[in-house]
Amino acid sequence: MRLLRRGLFFPTLLAAVATLAAHPAQGATPVLEAMKQELQRSVDTLSKQATPLYYLSYEITESVRVSLAASFGHFTGSSQGRRRLADIDLRVGSYDLDNTHTIRGRFGRFSQRLGRGGVEVPVDDVQALRSILWRQTDKKYKEAVERLAKVRADVRIKVEEEDQAGDFTAEEPEKLVEESIPLTMDQALWKEKLERYTAPFSRSTHIYSANARVSANVETRWYVNSEGTEIRTSQPYYRLFISALTKADDGMELPRYESFFAFTPEGLPDDDSILKVVEEMVQDLEALRVAPVVDPYTGPAILSGRASAVFFHEILGHRVEGHRQKEEDDAQTFKKMVNRKVLPEIFSVVFDPTVKRIESMDLVGSYRFDNQGVKAQRVAVIENGVLKNFLMSRTPVEGFSRSNGHGRKQAGLSPVARQSNLFVEVNKPRSSQELEGLLIDLVQKAGKPFGLYFEDVQGGFTSTGRTRPNAFNVLPVMVYRIHADGRKELVRGVDLIGTPLTTFSKITAADDRLGAFNGICGAESGGVPVAGVSPAVLVSQIEVQKKMKSQERGPILPAPWDLP
Repeated sequence: MRLLRRGLFFPTLLAAVATLAAHPAQGATPVLEAMKQELQRSVDTLSKQATPLYYLSYEITESVRVSLAASFGHFTGSSQGRRRLADIDLRVGSYDLDNTHTIRGRFGRFSQRLGRGGVEVPVDDVQALRSILWRQTDKKYKEAVERLAKVRADVRIKVEEEDQAGDFTAEEPEKLVEESIPLTMDQALWKEKLERYTAPFSRSTHIYSANARVSANVETRWYVNSEGTEIRTSQPYYRLFISALTKADDGMELPRYESFFAFTPEGLPDDDSILKVVEEMVQDLEALRVAPVVDPYTGPAILSGRASAVFFHEILGHRVEGHRQKEEDDAQTFKKMVNRKVLPEIFSVVFDPTVKRIESMDLVGSYRFDNQGVKAQRVAVIENGVLKNFLMSRTPVEGFSRSNGHGRKQAGLSPVARQSNLFVEVNKPRSSQELEGLLIDLVQKAGKPFGLYFEDVQGGFTSTGRTRPNAFNVLPVMVYRIHADGRKELVRGVDLIGTPLTTFSKITAADDRLGAFNGICGAESGGVPVAGVSPAVLVSQIEVQKKMKSQERGPILPAPWDLP
């Protein structure tokens, strides 16, 4: 199978940049020792109280970041920063019932998350760090004792809960201490590169914004818990993000995005490859301006590998995150479908954070340990079309009593089960030509004037609760009509929508060419890096709705570079 080189970075979820001086993490071993000493001191005392502590963990996350930007061939600025956040998970009660248990009612889940934000800690003073951990642990303990009383009252007076699994799992201790990795970026070189990458956009008088940003970030994590786990990991991330925007005469804004990710600056594409992509973006934007708008439609469609990876991320990935099977205001789409067929038997879906690279592409969803000190693991969620597993944090669900290394979070938030690297595997793939032929056959049999081909998407979102429609929305960027005679026509103005079980029942085949995206996924525990790899898939029936559009006209004045 061939891998498409380009990856998608969800543009609406880009992280903010800090504003302090950036340099490599220092003093990692003293930090870990200080955390261990303060944790042991807290455990020794608080486990002997009337309401004893039974579990405690400290996690400190340091982010060192540098970012540069350019627009229309000119440098627009840079920023850099370094910060550390400490997160404390303190539990009283027992593994079966503790202070984190959801209090059911109107404000139950909201109140559960109050006061759980991380706290800023010094970057170069170990004694000050111990002082903050001491004070914050005392505060957390008092809050936990008070909340446990409310939890016990809630359990007594409310109806019996559907899922009787406990609140936390016991796990084996892990030990790993890696060296800190320094951040390396030639800022002068990248300033010149960004100016060169954005200059071609100024040749078009219809492109109203054109930006490129490169960011380098090294995330170092120190983690200890009362079970004996001691971890320090250090992970660099290098991202190049290019965006441009035009507007059609009817007011519709038409974006194009391209992003590239690597674990080293050398892993990003070379200049010729980037400039070729930029030229394609310019051509696409000019074509989109005059492309026809597609009205609401149902019918067959092909999703490219990259679009399909986002599609599976939205309609499947969030619904197999373990904690959603337990929360009683969640739709729990797949909870009762374990060992039942949910996809054609040729499809399997695996999440594997242990895979760092596939062919020439680094995968941003890889890691060695999750944010609860559990080693990353390969999880086969669907095998030959049959649902077999969920992505598990240390919050157990009936039938799934252990974590499989997917308890993840953004610094400052509480971990829940989240996605990592998603792989859609097909054991009887078709060629791309065969897949298109199957689409045309479906178009003709259904008496439809055309089918759709989704080449590229910018991201998506989904709802998994019970109070709103349990639906998804994938946001396409490049869409084509494929007519019965095989002719392709670029169109605009559609969003791919649907509900998960209906859409899953319409997936019929896949081709033999892999596409991939790298992105940041936002949910309860913040933004976490994820990736997806999938072949193109054929769906016998999809639904699209009209995309929202602006009512403002384009610029009244001509572009300044178009003046005589």
